[in-house]
Amino acid sequence: MRKKRESDAPKVLRTILTVIGIVSGLLSVLFFAFIIFLVASAFVSPTAIISGNIAVIPIKGIILTEEDFGTFASPSLSSLDIVSWIQEAEADPDIQGIIFEVDSPGGTPVATEEVATAIREMEKPNVAVIREIGASGAYWIASASDRIYASRMSVVGSIGVLASYVEIAGTLERYNATYRSLTAGEFKDTSSPFKRLTPTEEAMIQKQLDRIHTIFIRAVAENRGLPEDKVREIANGWVYLGEEALDIGLVDSIGDFDDAVIYLEDRLDIEAEIVEFRRPRTFFESLAGVLSESSYYIGQGFGHAITTPKVEDRLKIYT
Repeated sequence: MRKKRESDAPKVLRTILTVIGIVSGLLSVLFFAFIIFLVASAFVSPTAIISGNIAVIPIKGIILTEEDFGTFASPSLSSLDIVSWIQEAEADPDIQGIIFEVDSPGGTPVATEEVATAIREMEKPNVAVIREIGASGAYWIASASDRIYASRMSVVGSIGVLASYVEIAGTLERYNATYRSLTAGEFKDTSSPFKRLTPTEEAMIQKQLDRIHTIFIRAVAENRGLPEDKVREIANGWVYLGEEALDIGLVDSIGDFDDAVIYLEDRLDIEAEIVEFRRPRTFFESLAGVLSESSYYIGQGFGHAITTPKVEDRLKIYT
């Protein structure tokens, strides 16, 4: 029996080496496929388009400028892409109307205003459709459209401004660690996570938030044709269901994408041929789709979970 085990040993070794060789080969193939994918993605246009007379432009995920784009695990969209799609749709003589598909908790103030301004400057009829979420900066964007449709159960509004970051000054104190900062300018290290905000710094940040909030309120009032005082009353950062939003004038109708298509068909006297503007998904975005974060948000506070993009280690402002 001992001789048989000895004779089997080389076979077992050969089997192990074969398996290792197969696995290594597969990993090599996957690696080179990944490299090819990345190279190909670099040359893909951000717009995939075919002919049609009604353009559909997505406002989905967190709306960011190029500086912040790609830094989120959550789905996000560049304001530059959205604005370029709007301009392309406006310039295309075949496109007669535009539908904005809104499903977003908001974004940064600059990105939000860039997109809202581009929509306000459009001459072609356009409609926003809020499916799940049209909150904060995403609602600001939707309010700039000619008409807003929303589901009865859509989350709408959250007219407010958020600034947050993680502060670990207390942890440093607990472990007798010292943070030292040498600056030229009294407020240069404001919002450093290693120090507490002073009352003066907190007041200055709050003043900026209030100012952005006022700009937000005035934009919504102008876009929706509502009195500024009325918008200010409901601009407390809270979110409303679609039915509630209809009652207070934040949306025009309860409806979905098909209703928006019918509206444009009637207004333009055409039969709709839909063309979609979209940015091809990257490898990491496709992977993120598999590892969806939706289940995480179920256990979060309702208003906070759907309107807070992420926690920063430095102060960041979101609408």
